[in-house]
Amino acid sequence: QVQLVESGGDLVQAGGSLRLACTARGIIFRIYAMGWYRQAPGKQRELVARISLGGSTNYADTVKGRFTISRDNARNTMYLQMNSLKLEDTAVYYCNAANVGHNYWGQGTQVTVSS
Repeated sequence: QVQLVESGGDLVQAGGSLRLACTARGIIFRIYAMGWYRQAPGKQRELVARISLGGSTNYADTVKGRFTISRDNARNTMYLQMNSLKLEDTAVYYCNAANVGHNYWGQGTQVTVSS
């Protein structure tokens, strides 16, 4: 059974930092492209950042320079370091694992940024 378990969401003040983690079970982690997505109330789910099998990354323009995605294949875990958080970063953050014919999602972790 495939499981993607996110952790690290919290309430934080604007300008603060958080580190999210996504641990995968039931998949060969190293052959999956991984990504973080987020969904704010009343909005569609959007891509935050992705990291390929080889470690190449890409980011949404809204988070470039503030967020860093990384992966540790030995620990089957992906991370999202979020710095200089803004009110508009408030959302549920979801972990995604994708490979040809397979696409998995985590349950999400809440990030709330307060003023």
